[in-house]
Amino acid sequence: MTMIWPPKADPKLDLVLDRVIDVPRDLVWEALTKPDHVMKWFCPRPWTTTECEIDLRPGGVFRTVFRSPEGESSPNLGCFLEVVPQQRIVWTDALLPGFRPAPAPFMTAFIVLASEGTGTRYTATAVHGDEAVRKRHEEMGFHGGWGTALDQMVEVVKGMRR
Repeated sequence: MTMIWPPKADPKLDLVLDRVIDVPRDLVWEALTKPDHVMKWFCPRPWTTTECEIDLRPGGVFRTVFRSPEGESSPNLGCFLEVVPQQRIVWTDALLPGFRPAPAPFMTAFIVLASEGTGTRYTATAVHGDEAVRKRHEEMGFHGGWGTALDQMVEVVKGMRR
């Protein structure tokens, strides 16, 4: 069965970041899926990603720990729903590894990659269960934060160029 991801964005429930970045899709995929790379860009500075665990398969763990400049830790745990190498990756905190229900779901993230010239179209859609959660995520700085993290990823990828 072929899934159609992401679903059509609903502005009441979803937030979207869609940009063309000037790095090749294969290296973007590597930066998205290798813990040592993810730790360098996933969280907007001055915050840092201090831990990352990835089991890249449906039901596999996606776990990160963010640290604030003041030393406060923020753990994030979820699982992958779909992994199509170099095309898309979907993860959620609504489910824990092994597809076990999470106690307090926040969002599901759809990352879709497409080659565009020598670069990559990077489309991230954060899907939320209700308007209040979407609004809270937007007020937390979704566009600025995810945009900054994407800029940081591009820096990492440019450092990886073969």
